[in-house]
Amino acid sequence: MLTVVIPWRAQPTRIPALDSVRTWYLDEIGDVDFVFVDSRDEIFNLSQARNTGIASITDPDRVVVVNDADTIPQRESLLEAIAAAADSGRVHLPYTRYHWLGASGSAQQAAGTALDDCEFELVRGACSGVYVTTRRTWESHGAQDERFRGWGFEDAAWYLAHSTLLGEPPRRSEGTVFALHHKAEAREGEHYDANAALMERYRAAAGDVDAMRVLVGESYSDMALNARALPGA
Repeated sequence: MLTVVIPWRAQPTRIPALDSVRTWYLDEIGDVDFVFVDSRDEIFNLSQARNTGIASITDPDRVVVVNDADTIPQRESLLEAIAAAADSGRVHLPYTRYHWLGASGSAQQAAGTALDDCEFELVRGACSGVYVTTRRTWESHGAQDERFRGWGFEDAAWYLAHSTLLGEPPRRSEGTVFALHHKAEAREGEHYDANAALMERYRAAAGDVDAMRVLVGESYSDMALNARALPGA
């Protein structure tokens, strides 16, 4: 059985995309255990939800897919990444192309058009949406920084941490993922500005193993403090 961790906090405009993701997995993979994970943060914290879902996997060497609730992979690319992630010690991204379908492409998909034939915008440099990993690999380079709250930058920062601390970028399988439309999050405000400032620190530390270890270590310290602050912790 394949475990698929889906970070999720219910929002009306996101439900159709989630339904499409679940249907795809049941049709294309079949034997799937969906693990839906909200964050403890009042503001939805995608990094925290991903980390929490992966931490719930008791076998540190079991392969798990972390799939955003709006993104559909391709079957062969996903299976290739799953096979490779078992012993590579690296996180795998099961795509080389990221198609954002937008409102028009998502409407076509909902009406039955094949994903490959839907209108899309190509997102260059994408490094989010679907991750294939083990818990051991995810934690080996610091997981994702939970100080990124709300929208923005957690994926790009994680990519730099992986590349620096593991000596190479996440590995990719040839293929496409398809991101479905929903109401966009605000790219402004106090939290967005704080995320942008933290991202600059990741850019400055990129390629410097010692500096990146310090930065990731700060993240782990904050994660531990947050966990102790939880009711009943």
